[in-house]
Order: sequence, then structure tokens, then C-alpha cells
Amino acid sequence: MRLAHCSCRQLTVVTSGEPRKVSVCHCRACQHRTGSAFGVAVFYEADQVTASGAHQTYMRPGDSGKSLEFRFCPACGSTVYWIPEFRPSLVAIALGCFEDSGAMEPTQSVYEETRHTWVSLSFRDTGERC
Repeated sequence: MRLAHCSCRQLTVVTSGEPRKVSVCHCRACQHRTGSAFGVAVFYEADQVTASGAHQTYMRPGDSGKSLEFRFCPACGSTVYWIPEFRPSLVAIALGCFEDSGAMEPTQSVYEETRHTWVSLSFRDTGERC
């Protein structure tokens, strides 16, 4: 079991089992969403995730043409998790929201073409893609 939450702890997510993958994303949308050089998502099967607390929703189209539904805390604004329409059986949770975020190593890096040249990552890419 792992616990993830927003900055004010109002919106929480509890997971069971191990994640399907941990993905570093360098797309411009993740850069804008996080205000950083990349985003990191921990993907779980939907039946492994239980969310509680109030949330607001923001939807945007993804590169596939299908939407991504982001859930964020209405009090502190932290994006905690999102659901990709192209794979609704999965829930992506922001790595930094986990209590034990250092225990989960990335398994893939995507959108390398928009990765900042100064970003260097070291991990074993499993090659699995959504």
C-alpha cells in the first residue's frame, strides 16, 4: 500500500500492489502542467487506486486526440492524478505526491524529442509503452 496526497493533504490516493510503470514525460504539456522540465507519472490499474477528498477536474486533449482528465485539489491546486481516455483502465499519479516517491524508479522516458538538453536520466528503460 502506498499513500499519495496533495500539498494540503485534503485530496489523497491510496494504492495497492505494485505500479504498472513509472514514466518520465518530456512533452510540452507536462512541462507546462508541472512548471518543470518534465513530469513523472506512476501508472496503476484503476482497481488498485482509491481516491478520497474533494477534487476539481481539468480536461485537455492528448497527442492521441483523446482526452486526459486531471484531478487536482481545489484548496491547494496540486495535480494529484489523472485518467487517460486512451487507456481508461489506468490511473496516473504524480510521483512527487507519494510519501515514498524515492522508492519508485522510472521504467520509461517518453517525448525525448522535447527533452531539455541539460536533462540526463539514468535508469533501465523497460521499453513498455501505453
